[in-house]
Amino acid sequence: MEKNSQRLIPLIVTVGQVVIFPYYIIWLKEVSMSFTLFAWLFAVFSFSAAWGYRTFSVKKPYTASYIFSIYIGMGLIYMAAGWMVFPIEMLPYAALLMQIGLGFLQGYFRAWHIQKPSYRVHAVHHYLLVGIIMLGLSFVKIFSPSIFLILFGVLLFISGGWEWRNRKAERKYD
Repeated sequence: MEKNSQRLIPLIVTVGQVVIFPYYIIWLKEVSMSFTLFAWLFAVFSFSAAWGYRTFSVKKPYTASYIFSIYIGMGLIYMAAGWMVFPIEMLPYAALLMQIGLGFLQGYFRAWHIQKPSYRVHAVHHYLLVGIIMLGLSFVKIFSPSIFLILFGVLLFISGGWEWRNRKAERKYD
């Protein structure tokens, strides 16, 4: 039987990724300095997501999943994007590494999530929650997308820690 957190955290992650996406786009556009580089960084993200999806898909049928590390990794990348303080000439390289990491982790997460029985219910809730949250955020006046990136990164990091703690507790009782 799935615990409540095992059903809700994937929904939080999928909704959060869509909600944070506009702020992440603004951040990426700021660090990429040209539209061509911006497009290349998104291409790298897409290729990395395909790689992550494929990596999950080719593994043996449901072995121990380390999904908590995926949450923690995504959280660290979003927090790093929000707190990034590199010299201007290093920003594109840092963004490239972040795009590779984030793409891989999101592709892996998506492949894992669609295998879950609760995915169909999450799809409906996802659209409703994203609409409500985006309406609410439209009234928030914020000067930098970094604040949203950091907050979402912290939320993912906490979710990963929570999953790790629950997984550790489940093993103790097995």
